Amino acid sequence: MRRKPVERLVAEGGQGEGGSLRRSMGVWQLTMISIGATLGTGIFVVLGEAVPDAGPAVVVSFVIAGLTALFSALSYAELAGTIPVSGSSYSYAYATLGELIAWVCGWCLILEYGVSVAAVAVGWGEYLNELLDGTLGFTIPDVLAAPPGDGGVFNLPALLVVLLAMAFLLGGAKESARANTVMVGVKIAALILFCGVAFTGIRAGNYTPFMPLGMAGVSAAGATLFFSYIGFDAASTAGEEAKNPQRDLPRAIMLSLIIVTALYCLVAAVAVGALPWKKFSGSEAALASIMKDVTGQSFWAVLLAAGAVVAIASVVLTVLYGQTRILFAMSRDGLVPKVFSTVHARTGAPRANTVIVSLFCGVLAAAIPLGQLADATSIGTLFAFALVNIAVIVLRRTRPTMPRTFRVPLSPLFPLIGFALCLWMMGSLQLVTWVVFGAWMALGLVLYFAYGLRRSRLATAEK
Repeated sequence: MRRKPVERLVAEGGQGEGGSLRRSMGVWQLTMISIGATLGTGIFVVLGEAVPDAGPAVVVSFVIAGLTALFSALSYAELAGTIPVSGSSYSYAYATLGELIAWVCGWCLILEYGVSVAAVAVGWGEYLNELLDGTLGFTIPDVLAAPPGDGGVFNLPALLVVLLAMAFLLGGAKESARANTVMVGVKIAALILFCGVAFTGIRAGNYTPFMPLGMAGVSAAGATLFFSYIGFDAASTAGEEAKNPQRDLPRAIMLSLIIVTALYCLVAAVAVGALPWKKFSGSEAALASIMKDVTGQSFWAVLLAAGAVVAIASVVLTVLYGQTRILFAMSRDGLVPKVFSTVHARTGAPRANTVIVSLFCGVLAAAIPLGQLADATSIGTLFAFALVNIAVIVLRRTRPTMPRTFRVPLSPLFPLIGFALCLWMMGSLQLVTWVVFGAWMALGLVLYFAYGLRRSRLATAEK
């Protein structure tokens, strides 16, 4: 239950084995990292799953999901400005709830980031095949585009996109942020293009009945769509590479959530206006189908597929970045091996960390059919979000006079609401997801008591 003082966390910021991370990112780059990790497969895929539940009122569902995410985002913003370090909710828990809870939180983040990179990479391969089919008239055969159990032997595209993200990350945080900013610009442009083209196909009759399955359907769709907002916390993993983290991290977190919510609602409103809501059922590429139906040409659908390829690559890049920085913080605290906090002197990037994590995620995506394992990313994320809400309340009580560049309004009410919403979402997940989560937690506890408990730098200092 030992806690790491906030002052020590901040003082060690950026320091690694053999070098230091470089502070090179401003509020714009941080916002783009957050958008890059959030805006991707959610709007391109999950919309087709949510519309059959909510009908045209899916726009309301996006707002509900956004408000649910907002409560946790407020807590993240306060802690990111108060404890501006790379470990995100792991570091926040270390300062407030103790080492064991911090380890559990960090272990959840490894599940969230690592497995989601693999899952998103698999989706990238599917969109790449769609793009190749529309432009060159051929696709990568299933034997090389799907993992064992899904009709293939090895998912080569999934491995390639992870290796591409690794190449950018090895160049340093500044270069990775530039590449991500370009990719985020492309996917926002693709969604705006969709809205412009699909707007011409809007029919007023498609909006009625607005709420065909009642409020229950809207709520069910909102629970599904919440996972479209996972990723806004990615900016908090860049705390030690931000130029002015106390000021810029809270701004980036809140700004990214506003931009993403506005885009989601706009795209959803246009989509259900251009296509009757009953036709969304079973569609994994609803936006591309709408483009083709409205224009009668495949060109626009291919253009949107190109945007989706870029969008998902951006998610892989930013989520992989977040994973490496969380392991960097855990390694510096002695809870995982030192290799993860070794910094390359020239690039200021944790190279060995990046290569190990990238190869692990790439092989996971290429060789294993994820299935229900991918759903475990959701429960890991929600658990971490819940702990952040509690951490805000604890830090307010234990360190009330600490300078805060952002404060959650109506605390502790808003953090408690955020905590309760996270528990409610976790309770709605399937039993098999809880079984996977329990097994992952058990493995994590074994590793902590066998390795981290004795090698912790705080434990060493106490001796």
